[in-house]
Amino acid sequence: MGIIFLLVLAAAIYFVVQAIRTKNVAGRTEETPLDIIKKRYAKGELTKEDFERMKNELQ
Repeated sequence: MGIIFLLVLAAAIYFVVQAIRTKNVAGRTEETPLDIIKKRYAKGELTKEDFERMKNELQ
């Protein structure tokens, strides 16, 4: 009987931790399009010309 109680308690703790993690992720603000192209430029996915063009189109 004690083992079943421990398993139920462990499962409850697991689900509480997962719910807290999910809430933290959902509570974050979304990235703006400018943030996204800045990250892409930093990764080298965009050339300077592409970055400048996209940035100007967003403004």
